[in-house]
Amino acid sequence: MERQLDKPAIEGGVPARDTKIYYGHQYIDEADVEAVVDVLRHHDLTCGPKIKELEDKLCAVTGAKYAVACSSGTAALHIACLAAGVGEGDEVITTPITFAASANCALYCGARPVFADIDPETYNIDPRRVKEAVTEKTKAVVAVDYTGQSAALDPLLEICKEHGLILIEDGAHVIGTKYKGRANGSVSDMTTFSFHPVKTVTGGEGGAVLTNDVTLYRRLLLYRAHGITRDESLMEHEPDGPWYYEQVALGYNYRITDIQAALIISQLDKLPMFRERRKAITARYNEAFGKIPSLYVQKEIPESDTTRHLYILRIIPEKLTIDRKRFFEALAAENVCCNVHYIPTYYFPYYEKLGYRRGICPNAEKLYEEIISLPIYYAMSDEDVESVIEAVTKIAVYYARK
Repeated sequence: MERQLDKPAIEGGVPARDTKIYYGHQYIDEADVEAVVDVLRHHDLTCGPKIKELEDKLCAVTGAKYAVACSSGTAALHIACLAAGVGEGDEVITTPITFAASANCALYCGARPVFADIDPETYNIDPRRVKEAVTEKTKAVVAVDYTGQSAALDPLLEICKEHGLILIEDGAHVIGTKYKGRANGSVSDMTTFSFHPVKTVTGGEGGAVLTNDVTLYRRLLLYRAHGITRDESLMEHEPDGPWYYEQVALGYNYRITDIQAALIISQLDKLPMFRERRKAITARYNEAFGKIPSLYVQKEIPESDTTRHLYILRIIPEKLTIDRKRFFEALAAENVCCNVHYIPTYYFPYYEKLGYRRGICPNAEKLYEEIISLPIYYAMSDEDVESVIEAVTKIAVYYARK
């Protein structure tokens, strides 16, 4: 059957694809499988040698001095806030365009999240808005590297230094990106990673915190594992045997298993090829969508050599006869399965009950109304990429306002 390229499937045309393309998917090869099986055949399933091996690997990949692997990206954010000294009555500045964990980590510590608006072109937190949000209660800034593009780290670090704050970089999207030639993970006071399945590198789940500060590192180790230590220099009592340990802080069971660590180590070996493929897909999308008047391509700061975790398509509503919801539905009819990242955090009922109201971050709120996350992952073929471009182009042209 001849494809009707001028008519979207939702209007009776032929879909761009006969099978579905999902917005994200992990890539697992035989080396990954063997790495996990090898752990299963040996003694240590958790608290074993693979944890230290993973932490050393993360330091080698990023250039950070210290890494603490943990059970999830959310756990990483929580212990980073604890290590930063965030507590009851403090404030933590973050962006609303993120997964809820970027703000929830402050709530876990008894602090109040303060939302600063985004740059309308890059979609990352705007340092000018951060500076305006600083008060005497501010303890830390959680800056999200949204889509994998680095936040403007130098201006943020300058603000934090001026006010005695800790910069926690939520790098759930950013592994593989460089800021001014330095790998993200080695620049901020602390950087957190996530190894969820749709991320560039996966462990099924898992997370990590990277830092160059030995004091923060020691705190992170404590908070990851119940606040318990066998380090005699941290103990208050004389050990009464080789079995002795002490709980010196209120920590959590945020340990990662050797099974997950082995998978992440194997995945990190493939980071260069993951990075290059994601960059190639991004470049092809930018080339195609940059020519369509009703679409806006996310801008990048020159300091960021970006490995995209997400590709955000932004529609310009005044140039279309349909809204984002209808555009989303039209893509689904083409068998292009998309998502939306993210609903502004303070839109959620839990945050409404805490007193947050719409209107506080107008750039973020406008962005939310206009964005769709397109498929991007290592295993996408060139044909997959062209099918996505065909679907988007067909819809944008058909519904263009004359």
